[in-house]
Amino acid sequence: MYNPKKVLRNGLCAVSMICASSFIASFSYAEKIGMETASSSSLLGMVPQAMAPYWSNSGVDVQLSLNQTLTKSLLKLGKGSLDSAVIPPPAFTALTKGVGPYAKMASKSKELSANVRGLFTIPGSYYHPITRADSGIKSWSEAKGKRVYIGPPAGAANMQVIALANAGGLAEGEYEPIKAPWGAATQSYQDGQFDVYVGTFGLGSQSVAELSLANDIRILGVPGDKMTPPEGLGMQAVQIPPNTYPGQVNESSVITWQTVMMMAVRKDISDDIAYTLTKDFIEHRLDLAESNSSFRDLPVTDYFAGVNAPLHPGAVRYYQEIGVGIPDKLMP
Repeated sequence: MYNPKKVLRNGLCAVSMICASSFIASFSYAEKIGMETASSSSLLGMVPQAMAPYWSNSGVDVQLSLNQTLTKSLLKLGKGSLDSAVIPPPAFTALTKGVGPYAKMASKSKELSANVRGLFTIPGSYYHPITRADSGIKSWSEAKGKRVYIGPPAGAANMQVIALANAGGLAEGEYEPIKAPWGAATQSYQDGQFDVYVGTFGLGSQSVAELSLANDIRILGVPGDKMTPPEGLGMQAVQIPPNTYPGQVNESSVITWQTVMMMAVRKDISDDIAYTLTKDFIEHRLDLAESNSSFRDLPVTDYFAGVNAPLHPGAVRYYQEIGVGIPDKLMP
C-alpha cells in the first residue's frame, strides 16, 4: 500500500546519503602540498599565511613551513622534494648558471632549474637598514668598519643587501658582513651582535615598531640618483616615510628597495593545483590589501614583475582565461 510518510522518509534518507557522499568525496579530493617561505614577520611569510584559507576552500591544503632559506627551498623544488616555494628571482638565475650558492654543484644546477615553474609575483618586504639613533651612523658611508647583517648564510638576500649598501655609499670590503638565519636576526641585533640590521619587513611592521620603542632607530637610505636597483636583483625602489615607527628619528622619507619574489612550483605538479594557486591569489589580492595595510602593494604589482622561470601550464591557462598577455620568454 502506498504510504506517503514512508516515501518521504526514504527520500530524505537518500538525499542525506547523497549529501554525505558528496561531502566525503570533496574532502577526499583535497590536495595537500608543501610550501616554504621566509620569516612569519616578513610579507613573504604573511602572504602565504593569509592565502592559505582561500586555497583550502578551493581544495588545496597548503602545509606551510616558515623561516626557510629560500635558496635551499629552490633546490628542493629542482629535486622534486618540495611542491612550492617563494623564490628570489636572482636565486633562480644563479641556479640556471651554476653560480653563487650553487657554484659547487654547477654541473647539475642547470638540470635542476629545468624542473622549476613560475606562477605569479609577490611584492615582498621593504629592506629596512636599521641602526640605533645614538650609534653615530647617520648614513651608509658612516658604517665603514662596522658589523652589518646581510641575511642568512647562502641566501639570495646577501647579493641584494650588498648591492643596497653599495648604492648607499658603503662598498663591499669596507664593513664586516654578518650572516645569520632570519629568525635569529632581530634578537641578535638587540644583543648588539651587529651595528646595522638590514631586515626585511612590511611597511609599518609591528616588529620594527617594537624595536624602535626599545631604542630610537635611524633607517639608512640611498640617494635619489642611486634609487634604481641593478637589473636582475629582483627589487624595486620604494620609500619609508618619516614617523612610520614610534622611535624613528628620520625627518624625511628614506629611499630603500623592496624585494619582488616569484611563487614557484615543481614542474610536475598538477595543472589543476597550479591553476588554483594562481587563480585564488590573483582574485583575492584586493581582499588581502583591504584587510591589512601591509599588503597594500599586492593589487598594484605587475603579474610577472618577479617571475623569471617559465610559467606552469596551469598558470598559463588562468592568465589566458582572463586575457592577460604573457611574455614569450615565460611560456613553458
